[in-house]
Amino acid sequence: MEFLQLLESIRTPVLDAFFSTVTHLGEETFFMLIGLIFFWCVSKKQGYYILFIGFLGTVVNQFLKLIFRVPRPWVKNPNFTVVDSAVEEATGYSFPSGHTQTSVGTFGAIARARTEKWLRIISIIICILVPLSRMYLGVHTPLDVGVSFCIALIMVFVFYPLIDKAMEKPMLMRAMFICMTALTVGYVLFVELYSFPADIDIHNYESGVKNGYKILGCFLGIWLSYELDQRFIHFETKASFVAQILKVVLGAALVFLIKSVLKQPLYAIIPDTFVADGVRYFIIAAFGGCVWPLTFKLFAKINKKNT
Repeated sequence: MEFLQLLESIRTPVLDAFFSTVTHLGEETFFMLIGLIFFWCVSKKQGYYILFIGFLGTVVNQFLKLIFRVPRPWVKNPNFTVVDSAVEEATGYSFPSGHTQTSVGTFGAIARARTEKWLRIISIIICILVPLSRMYLGVHTPLDVGVSFCIALIMVFVFYPLIDKAMEKPMLMRAMFICMTALTVGYVLFVELYSFPADIDIHNYESGVKNGYKILGCFLGIWLSYELDQRFIHFETKASFVAQILKVVLGAALVFLIKSVLKQPLYAIIPDTFVADGVRYFIIAAFGGCVWPLTFKLFAKINKKNT
């Protein structure tokens, strides 16, 4: 808490605005956008790399949150103030930091996978700034961000050679999907069956359950997409600059539209809202992984016309 109080003492409106903006780079929406850009426009291998780290990292993060159930800094110390703009996104327990997990996993993967010096520098800077922003805003302690930073970094270096080999060996890729799906199913069974103490924060618990079903849906959707791409689709990521912009803008708009529009209808059809969220994220992942790529041959024609 001493370090957080030190950061609290140097807060200014300018720094508040800066770190409140930077911290968004660790949110789910930004991770999804980066993953889709790489998957659709840069490299399928690097897209899988980023998505795997993000999905599995979330499962590990949520598991640790519910096991340790560490309250937020302002709950532990009522005299400590937090930047108001950060409270809304500070859902779930404090340890470990989800934003740190996501940002370091995403941008650490970019720094590991790409060779462009400028991109690596920017990615590393973001890996430092987002964890710092969580402490500056007062929503996480150094231990929260430190553990997440280490977990994400381990995944970055462990998954890189695995994905590299798996893209050449479909059986290895399927084994990875099986293992990660099994781990996610194990997490869902844990949150559904484990006897948590009576004083558990219900909102934190529900956040953990919801994320488990969402990640399970994502894994299954991406797995289905991989199998269909291997057998039938075989989409290419290369296209002209204009085509790439159109692929991302139109595709991302449709993904986030599906994410928003399907929520209430699925809640009405499926009584268990957690299961409904899992189904929704399965549809989102399947659309992004195998439905939208069906249009890429049309975008490739734009490339041919321009050349």
